Amino acid sequence: MIDAHHHLWDLNAVNYPWLMEKGKRRFFGDPTSIQRNYLIDEHIKLANELGFKGSVHIQVGAADGLEEAQWINRVVNENQSWPMVQVAFCDLSSDQREVHLDKLQKLSSVVGVRQIIGRSPAEDANSKTNDLLTSDNFMQGLQSISDRGLTFDLQIIPELLKTCASVFSQFPNLQVILCHAGSPYNRTLEGIKSWANDLTHLSNLSNVSCKLSGLGMFDHNWTGSTVAPIVTTVIDQFGSKRVMFGSNFPVDSLSSSFEQLFTRLSSNVDDKDFEDVFSKTAQRIYFSNFSAF
Repeated sequence: MIDAHHHLWDLNAVNYPWLMEKGKRRFFGDPTSIQRNYLIDEHIKLANELGFKGSVHIQVGAADGLEEAQWINRVVNENQSWPMVQVAFCDLSSDQREVHLDKLQKLSSVVGVRQIIGRSPAEDANSKTNDLLTSDNFMQGLQSISDRGLTFDLQIIPELLKTCASVFSQFPNLQVILCHAGSPYNRTLEGIKSWANDLTHLSNLSNVSCKLSGLGMFDHNWTGSTVAPIVTTVIDQFGSKRVMFGSNFPVDSLSSSFEQLFTRLSSNVDDKDFEDVFSKTAQRIYFSNFSAF
């Protein structure tokens, strides 16, 4: 099995401003308990105990995205028995993006880029990252990573699903992976229904896949039953061959243990879909150029 979405950080090696900012509540809760080093040995222990054999590291808000990617690349090289690739940060709207992308692609573990467009309505109102969707420079950046054969991890909120479908339909050769099932933060019946309807705009695009990850960020009291409609909707719309599991650890450790997370999600995945969701989809999309699996 492959954990297709997790983070690592070493506060002595890389500067993460949000991990240094004490006392500020984030859209996913109070980060105090995870404002410490979370290193590869800890993650391997948690994941390996449940049968995972490799993973995908996702950028996580370092002050310098290239510095973070270089550190992760060293971690990968020093832990050859644990196959891991990474999705790094690049500001695709920047005039310096091609220089940055050139440097990233010199790192053997880099397979894709994530630039977060939406986190939550409140945080987005301050960050203005939603504006990327109307930026010509960002569009040029998406074309560049498509041409380079890199993937794009898409983190948004449900209100942006339809707009993103219009944007990413213009890049049919770009592998787009929707993080956290599109962040359905409204867990009322009406909220889930609205999210599911809007999700169809993206799920109808054959170049878009979806991660079952981060489902505890907006509801720390979640259970297998409460996320069942989300899991079922994602698999029904995308099909298991375009769905993958991600722990989102250590962020999701705020709402569950790794074992609880895996058990609750897997209990909602049919046996016929299990291998795709927990292994094959991630292999195909992230590890296509690697012989680790």
